[in-house]
Amino acid sequence: ADAVLTPCIFEYVYMARPDSTIDGVTVYNVRMRMGDYLAEKIRKETIPGEIDVVMPIPDSSRPAAMQVAKRLGVDYREGFFKNRYIGRTFIMPGQAVRKKSVRQKLNAMRIEFKDKTVLIVDDSIVRGTTSFEIVQMARESGAKKVIFASAAPPVRFPNVYGIDMPTRSELVAYGRTDEEINKMIGADQLIYQSIEDMKQAVKDVNPNIQNFEASCFDGHYITGDINESYLDALEAARNTSEAKADRQRDSSDFARSQLHLHLATED
Repeated sequence: ADAVLTPCIFEYVYMARPDSTIDGVTVYNVRMRMGDYLAEKIRKETIPGEIDVVMPIPDSSRPAAMQVAKRLGVDYREGFFKNRYIGRTFIMPGQAVRKKSVRQKLNAMRIEFKDKTVLIVDDSIVRGTTSFEIVQMARESGAKKVIFASAAPPVRFPNVYGIDMPTRSELVAYGRTDEEINKMIGADQLIYQSIEDMKQAVKDVNPNIQNFEASCFDGHYITGDINESYLDALEAARNTSEAKADRQRDSSDFARSQLHLHLATED
């Protein structure tokens, strides 16, 4: 059979720089289209007029959040400010380090949250660690209500084609309903993008691409050789005492390397 171009859709969702063009697809444009589709879903699932402000989790969710705000006719605000010296949290070793690094990575500006119903837009939710901490920061900063929206569908399965992604048991969406995930991250409401709309956002930008590697969302692995046994073996390998010790060493090294930043409390 002829080879078929099947790009990894997680590149467009999260991994790639927004100014990248991959297979004729401008990542920035795709993320804006994801925001368009997400806005329509938010409109259907929220009370008209209840959202006071839309804000992104910097940086990769910014294009989607801007489009959500535009489509909903709601103010767009930057409520979180980023420390540029912290790495991406979902691939960081150790849960404790990840939780701590979220607080080091982002500062919340109280003036943007106080007494408001806030719609927070992130590019995706992987472990749920970042989402939980962000919701708590919003509440600590005075938010009246926190609605959390993901520009990507639930991440329910690991990527095995090059992204160092957690095993199934470490993914907050694996085996859980949206309602259960919402409880875990502590939001008042959780809204996910649909898989169909995520794929359509890319097709809108380049109609020549019709197939995607989206295994972390739908569990379909395009090589055809990934099954339950493989995933079980992968999890077993990650859970050996040697692997855990390696991750613990990485966690200690990482923790020592980070700057300590705190929640901004200025009104």
